[in-house]
Amino acid sequence: MARLIEELKKLPGVGGKTAQRYAFHILRSTDEDAEQLADSIRQLKASLHLCSVCNNITDVDPCVYCSNSTRNQRLVCVVEEPTNIAAIEKTGHYNGVYHVLHGALSPLHGVGPDQLRIASLERRVVSGSIDELILATNPTVEGEATATYISRLLKPSGIRITRIATGVPAGSDIEYADEVTMQKAIEGRREL
Repeated sequence: MARLIEELKKLPGVGGKTAQRYAFHILRSTDEDAEQLADSIRQLKASLHLCSVCNNITDVDPCVYCSNSTRNQRLVCVVEEPTNIAAIEKTGHYNGVYHVLHGALSPLHGVGPDQLRIASLERRVVSGSIDELILATNPTVEGEATATYISRLLKPSGIRITRIATGVPAGSDIEYADEVTMQKAIEGRREL
């Protein structure tokens, strides 16, 4: 039981109490349910891997975005995590491909450029197959540092490098915006 709790605590957002609740739930479940959970984890690990082009999690290589001939292969949106792709796809307004970094620069946590998938992005740019990079890292200190690093690294290649806009979310009130959000909104203003 202690071993299972320790393994469950490794999941993001799962602390000791939650891990203990999960472990007791699994203990109380039927043998069939516990076996199905274990099998689904094994099957997930066996069938999913990273796309050789963009590093997205996929069961086919290249992934569905990289292999789709109707998508603009010369427009690449750089994201921190595979889960970020779903938010962009949900808009229905992006028809390019992706590059997943699997994190953001965070020197305090020991995450430098070598721990991210930046080298493979650089190879894609150097190959001459990209016209524009859209840096869609999170608007956090780490995300901004990552976007700045990539921009400085790849700007000499001559490709267009853009950053997603940040600021006041649509449908919200300005009075509830914090200082950083308001600053970004003012900095990112556009002419009407």
